[in-house]
Amino acid sequence: MIALPDRVRSPWWELGRRLLLALAILTGTVLLVYLDNEGYIDGNDPTGEVDLSDSIYYTTVTLSTTGYGDIAPVSEAARLVNAFLITPARIAFLVLLIGTTLEVLASQGRELFRIARWRRSMGQRVVVVGYGTKGRSAVDTLVNNGQSRDSIVIVDPNPAAKQDAHDDGLTVIIGDATRRQVLRQAGVAEADQVIITTDRDDSNVLATLTVRQLNPDAWIVASVREHENVPLMRQSGANSVITSSDAVGRLLGLSSMSPMLGSVMEDLLTYGEGLEVAERDLLVTEVGKQPQQLPDQVIAVVRDEKVYRYFDPVVTQLARGDRLIVVRPAKELPWAPRPGTHGEESADEQD
Repeated sequence: MIALPDRVRSPWWELGRRLLLALAILTGTVLLVYLDNEGYIDGNDPTGEVDLSDSIYYTTVTLSTTGYGDIAPVSEAARLVNAFLITPARIAFLVLLIGTTLEVLASQGRELFRIARWRRSMGQRVVVVGYGTKGRSAVDTLVNNGQSRDSIVIVDPNPAAKQDAHDDGLTVIIGDATRRQVLRQAGVAEADQVIITTDRDDSNVLATLTVRQLNPDAWIVASVREHENVPLMRQSGANSVITSSDAVGRLLGLSSMSPMLGSVMEDLLTYGEGLEVAERDLLVTEVGKQPQQLPDQVIAVVRDEKVYRYFDPVVTQLARGDRLIVVRPAKELPWAPRPGTHGEESADEQD
């Protein structure tokens, strides 16, 4: 089941909106009748004239479908106005009167429309399976790096996770990610990236297999609790596997042996402050240089879909098409510029 984040509105706001709409219809119809009062005749008035009070009376009995018939349109223009303007206004007025029942039906229709519009407007879609601590941290990182919340879909069977995701403005597919139908609803077949972060390795493996069958081209990042399951996860189709227990254990060990080193590692993993690890394009001015000569602290070079450490002889000279993995300030400082963030021409853009 697809559950888009709810738009919370006060009941008083809804009531006020309906009253204003009803008043607008009533006022508009009174004006239509009064401005064309010569086209109406009052059977209870010897002169047959229709004044403002008669216009109000005629409007109320007409919109409520009572229709006593004592005031009636007689001119061709007045009859056309009744047919094409006042009749639709009468229908709209009745819809507002029975709005409680219609609101349920209308809300279902709006929800279907929102889902259809969401499917059409999805750009680079990211599906996150599991919205626990790891899933929330992954989403926060994506959003902080420019990913739109509208393009992120959460898959989780837990009602608490659904509420948390809705509070964060995310779309949720409620269901088991190991089931093909649930993943289809999430749009996995069209997703660019899939992040799998449930708390069970067996569920992660099965979800990865299913995702890979539905989308052979998606980039799948999966987490495992135990290191011994990494080969199985890779065989299942994951492009990148993160061992959560090992990563936490290493960080704990580093912090105990060297508190300062542990704080630096924590800084690298924390968004927005101090240092960050980022991937960026190679700039035109950097082609032919060594990684150590760049203003950024280059730690790896991506070439032909392979990752080389900065000291590897293969990347002694940087070439067009390379991408750099760098350590840089999370926020640019006057004495610490961030190349590649000021619209410089990348090596791939050069003819």
